[in-house]
Amino acid sequence: MPRRRADRAPQLHTLAVALILPSLVATAAAQAPRLQDIGKELRICGGLDASALDTRIHSCSTIIASPAATARARAIAYNNRGNAYQAQGDLQRALADYNEAIGNDAAYASAFNNRGVAYQKRGEHKPALADFDRSVKLSPATASFFVNRAESHLQLGDHRRALQDYGTAIRLEPASSSAWNGRCWARGIAGDLRRALADCNQSLRLKPDQAATLDSRGLAYLKLGQLPAALADYNAALRINPKLATSLYGRGIVRHRSGNTAEGDADIGAAAAIEAEIATDFARYGVK
Repeated sequence: MPRRRADRAPQLHTLAVALILPSLVATAAAQAPRLQDIGKELRICGGLDASALDTRIHSCSTIIASPAATARARAIAYNNRGNAYQAQGDLQRALADYNEAIGNDAAYASAFNNRGVAYQKRGEHKPALADFDRSVKLSPATASFFVNRAESHLQLGDHRRALQDYGTAIRLEPASSSAWNGRCWARGIAGDLRRALADCNQSLRLKPDQAATLDSRGLAYLKLGQLPAALADYNAALRINPKLATSLYGRGIVRHRSGNTAEGDADIGAAAAIEAEIATDFARYGVK
């Protein structure tokens, strides 16, 4: 199943200067960053000033190396540096940093969640699921953790549990457009098409013009045989994200069924160039 949701941002944590202060001692103070610089490093590492990723990595590394940092401070710095590496596409370094974050704080829910996201991006959904299980156990009121776990359930073919997790996320955070969209997609795959449309419509009310949600609704319309509506949604999604393989393939199917074979073939070919297994995936969705 192609990775087409756009809502798996790892969680950043900010650090309070108080996390550093308890371990400041006379011998460490000479080696640590100057006290007046600590606040700046914390803000940069925490992503509070929109710094470039390399700058964030440097600031997090400064905190990690400081003898003045507590275990909790290092855990947060490792987590945030892992997020920066993940944003750069360096999943190996990101995973190593999340491991260090968890090693410094075994009850750090966000580090488990973020490591799960990194595993998802590598297509390793069983270890991802184990991490999400841990994150929701540690923080059962965080909606985004349930959204991420639902995605792994869906990738592993467990639609029932995916729908349960999306439902929990919506209950915890009714304004989460990503949760409504995720449930729309899961229901669309499972064939619960009218309720899928209702979920997508709610997601778009909360956050209009989202390519992933338009794509989800396009699938529901396609499976319902409402080809003009499906075409409109796929076109809208592709205006926002021209490389969205599921929308290209879905539009190709719509065009084929509408008698526009040449443009349909072009869309399907473009989708396959992005996602080699796209036809197999759509067959699992019930679309051939």
